[in-house]
Amino acid sequence: MTYDVAVVGAGVGGLTTAALLAARGLRVCVVEREPQAGGCATMSCESFGYSFEPGAGLYAAWQAGGLHERVFAELPVDAPEVRAVSPAYVVRLPDGADVRVGGSAGEFAETLREAFPECADEAVRFYRELTAVADALRRAARREPALATLSKLGRMRLAASEPRIASRVFSAEKVTAAASLKRVSTRFRRFIDAQLQLSAQCASDRCAYLYAALALTEPLRGMHALVGGASALVGRLVESIEKSGGTVRFGATALRLEYDAQGRAVGVRLLSGERIEATRAVISNLTVWDTYGKLVGLERTPAEMRARLKQLAGWGAYLLYAGADEDAVERLPAANLLVLSDWQEGAAFDAEAALLMFSAADAADARAPSGKRAVTVSTFTEAERWFVFHEDETEHEGQDEETLAAVWARLHAALPELGAGIEVIETATPRTFYERTRRKLGMVGGVGQSLAVFGRNAVTHRTSVPNLYMVGDTVFPGQGVAGVTLSAVIVANEIAPPV
Repeated sequence: MTYDVAVVGAGVGGLTTAALLAARGLRVCVVEREPQAGGCATMSCESFGYSFEPGAGLYAAWQAGGLHERVFAELPVDAPEVRAVSPAYVVRLPDGADVRVGGSAGEFAETLREAFPECADEAVRFYRELTAVADALRRAARREPALATLSKLGRMRLAASEPRIASRVFSAEKVTAAASLKRVSTRFRRFIDAQLQLSAQCASDRCAYLYAALALTEPLRGMHALVGGASALVGRLVESIEKSGGTVRFGATALRLEYDAQGRAVGVRLLSGERIEATRAVISNLTVWDTYGKLVGLERTPAEMRARLKQLAGWGAYLLYAGADEDAVERLPAANLLVLSDWQEGAAFDAEAALLMFSAADAADARAPSGKRAVTVSTFTEAERWFVFHEDETEHEGQDEETLAAVWARLHAALPELGAGIEVIETATPRTFYERTRRKLGMVGGVGQSLAVFGRNAVTHRTSVPNLYMVGDTVFPGQGVAGVTLSAVIVANEIAPPV
């Protein structure tokens, strides 16, 4: 079969790109090896009357005029129903302090002053400067979404449009967030580290300042819950593709790219032997590792890219799915808590040992038996250690049980309000994610947004193969549904700009 565009992978990025291109009149085919769409975003667990999301269930850029509203304005389907979450979340510190993240600028400044009296002025100043930079970056992204590949002339034009903040933005291109945290307390520094680890996959000593500006201010702009979870978004995107005349094929495993005599990508060969021809572009929604390792093939991958792939790394996730009594959740300061259990003074921030995210499903969308709430507790884990050689499956089970016991103990120590009102239903490890998605080592959430992979150093949508593009959380601008959606907009606009 011949199409204008072939998309490999029916994750949010691939589906969004396909939906936009199909709505713009292109003939599009999406191939997906699994029997359902959504990738790791919809890797839900259903058990004993519960339906769990694989993440925090907090979604950015759904406010009026935001990214998702602009996307769905082009599509022939309605956007999924969303509900505002306030506060976005609460950060619980090791000393028991609860810091609400959200509210107006004035309210949040007062929150910072009360929570961090030892460095109140510096904390407020940090966020004030951060917000000015983030707002400028968002305005720039509205005009030029593909900031990472913008030409020198394009950068000059953007700078001219932001004369009051441009110098501040450009001077911050090569510094980490830690550079602006030198005069704050350890308590405030760890408050920032915890949030950056969650949203940028690395702490302030490694995270690019400009990415930190966006990541730390997004919750202040308003986070939302999707009614029905990420599956609701995925369902609307599939519906849109098909309404626009596109095709989504499940159980269709892409084996490798097809090339013409000039080395351009002209289609995809499926495991079944079938060839899907693409006259304008092939889009990979696989990770950067799998795009080159599986579709392109290492023999066609340039040496510099092979070297870079070895350096890029992401985190694995360990998830605990639990059922909680409604009254136990209501005793907490919020349904979403980012818990920091150890200051780790004098040491590098260790996310695996000190951080966990507690997320209870929205009360109006509890996805649980009567009187209960579905809860996902997520922690970071080094993905590779879940793939060491095992004699048999019992060794993996033992590793799972040991990790569960440690996370369970940390959870109850940090959130004593839960008491006996919570029980474990199921767990998921990096191997679970690998078995369901085939992502390298089951790594999820993209790559840590350090200076080495941010901005002009980012892995972008363009590849070493003509006509082959990438979308997803391992390319610019990074993780999260909003980041993945923006990566899709960038590719769709490059292939077929909106009229």
